[in-house]
Amino acid sequence: MYKPGDLVLGAVFDIHLSSVFPDLSFTAEQQDPVCHGRAQTLAFAIAEINGNPRLLPNVTLGYIVYDTCYSLAVAFRAALSLVSGREERFPLAESCAGAPPVLGIGGGGTSAQSIAISSVLGLYRVPMISSYAMCSCLSDRNQHPSFFRTVMSNAIQVLAMLQIMRRFEWSWAGLLFTDDSYGRDAAHICQSELARSGLGCLAYAVALPWDNDPAQTQRIVSVMKTSTARVVVVIAYGIHMVVKQKVTGLQWIVDTSFIEHPELQTPRYMPYLRGTLEWVDVGGRLCTGQEDLGTAETTLLDVSNLRPEYNVYKGVYAVAHALHDMMQCVPGRGPFIGDSCASLQSIQPWQPPRSVCSESCSPGTRLARRKGQPVCCFDCIACSEGEISNETDSTECTSCPEDFWSNAQREQCVPKSMEFLSYHEPLGISLTTISLLGTLICAIVLGIFVNHRDTPMVRANNSELSFQLLMSLKLCFLCSLLFIGRPRLWTCQLRHAVFGISFVLCVSCILVKTMVVLAVFKASKPGGADIMRFFGAMQQRGTVLTLTSIQAIICIAWLVSASPTPRKNKQYHSDKIVYECDVGSTVGFAVLLGYIGLLALLSFVLAFMARNLPDNFNEAKLITFSMLIFCAVWIAFIPAYISSPGKYADVVEVFAILASSFGILVALFGPKCYIILLKPERNTKKSIMGRGATKM
Repeated sequence: MYKPGDLVLGAVFDIHLSSVFPDLSFTAEQQDPVCHGRAQTLAFAIAEINGNPRLLPNVTLGYIVYDTCYSLAVAFRAALSLVSGREERFPLAESCAGAPPVLGIGGGGTSAQSIAISSVLGLYRVPMISSYAMCSCLSDRNQHPSFFRTVMSNAIQVLAMLQIMRRFEWSWAGLLFTDDSYGRDAAHICQSELARSGLGCLAYAVALPWDNDPAQTQRIVSVMKTSTARVVVVIAYGIHMVVKQKVTGLQWIVDTSFIEHPELQTPRYMPYLRGTLEWVDVGGRLCTGQEDLGTAETTLLDVSNLRPEYNVYKGVYAVAHALHDMMQCVPGRGPFIGDSCASLQSIQPWQPPRSVCSESCSPGTRLARRKGQPVCCFDCIACSEGEISNETDSTECTSCPEDFWSNAQREQCVPKSMEFLSYHEPLGISLTTISLLGTLICAIVLGIFVNHRDTPMVRANNSELSFQLLMSLKLCFLCSLLFIGRPRLWTCQLRHAVFGISFVLCVSCILVKTMVVLAVFKASKPGGADIMRFFGAMQQRGTVLTLTSIQAIICIAWLVSASPTPRKNKQYHSDKIVYECDVGSTVGFAVLLGYIGLLALLSFVLAFMARNLPDNFNEAKLITFSMLIFCAVWIAFIPAYISSPGKYADVVEVFAILASSFGILVALFGPKCYIILLKPERNTKKSIMGRGATKM
């Protein structure tokens, strides 16, 4: 049976009592089963719903019904055909989009059929509503998550039968049950409850076979006749051949499926089943024996409300009302994720609402149970820095390897970033620019002095030492570039060696210039003429070379004994690696700086002593000022360098190099360039040596 609609409901029913089943041995080509009968309840209910303007307005329900012919194999194939949409009447759209073939499946004539079908449909959350299956095993939501029914579980019937036995004090009974899921489940409940409550015992518990084997039937009848139990509990779908053996003298207690069988209403079997008891709902009270059957609410006597058909009717209306409620959903207040609503145009077979105490913990967090609350209730704690979790509902966070760190989401370990003073960052670019600017200025000043080398200003200030001093200052500016960029072995070895030698060369030139100034003043006094023979050009060059060679020896000894090397420092920051140069020997570094400081201090003392010499242009004053700047910078450098972490230690050292170099360059050569370029009238021997002119 088929009727098209906007939404289609599938059904598989045991419509026929007699069928010709195909041979499923697969030794020959299969033939379709030949069935006879009817199924109108579902069609009637859907027609009634489609005609109701208050239920699913503007939506037409359709249906497709398969007859199982009481065959599990046929029922299973029919259900798979419904949900897969392989029937020709369900062509897929060209885009393979749209609603599924059916929203759900009704029916399942027996518990065995419902168990088989629901086990598969449950994997895809396709709902199934049964009007017949009573096996309590179908209440297991883990095994059958999308199964529903409009009948009670057989566990309720079994408990009612046991209440009847207790009422009449029957403690000794036999049990007959069908050899299927429905019967075996009910028998297990009956035996377990009797053992638990101590109400009685079973004389025998016999499974009724599905075939009509006379030998089996006679064996079961023999057990019943030889038993002393006068009460028989029957849990079966209909009259079995055992019941038809006309066993008399027994009190039968049967389930609803048995008592409704039409054969029981015939004169042939009524004498043998007279007195049979069925559980009847009388408002929750036990029967007293005084009830009027004419007023009792029993489906056996109520022909206006046929229970099996009405169960189908209720199942169809349950689906219709569920769809209608879905249409009334207000966005933002819906039962689905994000308080959303479902759409009938894109409806899926199963859209369960969220009903959880706590949402799942996403990667990057760990699950922490709430003390004193059920295990379903927990908090999601973000992983600490350096730890990750890459699974949902992880109970612990994992620490990253040594050279890795957690990303911002704490869901994966990423390599730690490398930190060093780079040419590409603003700080590195600024220091590089200043270093090159200082080198350029030295080159310009050197060009000015070379161009005016014959003028009194240049000649009076020891031009050769001035040229050497400017060259050493260029080296001082350029050596700062070795502190910028990714540390390598050769840069680590050269940076402090070049720095130390360049600055000793610079300070040595200043020291010799200061000594020459003092020697000239001493030579101008009586008896001091011989002193100048110790400060000739060769002696000056030798002094500078000797002082510089001492620093070179210190550097070589340092490099040989404990050479600086690049290293990865992981102590400053937990999330990054500082790539720096290890000085190797702190003593070597201290001796290098101490030697520079000693020469600078000596130059400052000598220049300070010569600051008041009578020359109009007294270079000792400029040397004093330049050495004062130099010493102040490097005294401040020591605590700043020690307290600066990572790359900022290199920044401090570069800043000290540049600041002290600019201090010497500006203090010594600024005034001279001013006179040479802007005050040429003062660049004369008379002006420089004149005692009456205003001193600088």
